[in-house]
Amino acid sequence: MKNILYAVVLVGFGLAAGFWLGRGTPSEAAAAAAKNRVFELRTYYTNEGKLPDLEKRFRDHTTKLFKKHGMTNVGYWVPQDAPASQNTLIYIISHESREAAKKSWDDFRNDPQWKEVQKASEANGKIVSKVESVYMNATDYSPMK
Repeated sequence: MKNILYAVVLVGFGLAAGFWLGRGTPSEAAAAAAKNRVFELRTYYTNEGKLPDLEKRFRDHTTKLFKKHGMTNVGYWVPQDAPASQNTLIYIISHESREAAKKSWDDFRNDPQWKEVQKASEANGKIVSKVESVYMNATDYSPMK
């Protein structure tokens, strides 16, 4: 699983770098904001047979709610190899800062729309069994900051 996470991080940063590099030269204000930017690697493990339900929830609702609450969607992946391919969703989002991440997550969790979506999507049982989160800083040699 550790190798999968490293591969996902590398692919995610490569994809995101292409996105950010296409935006031109940042202003001083943007450079200062980028200096505080924090990336969050999240891994969700689902209960048996629930990965399609989790993917549907992300596809139809969660990514839009993340954006609403100031989180930047960087990328989403499912491992290729079993057994992880059957129950694992890995994604990277970014935040303006660690403090902004806390506020975004608090606002997201308290959003009535999220509560409604979560309740509806779990009508046939809880979807997620475990969540892992790692906050990361871009290195000085990273093409994406």
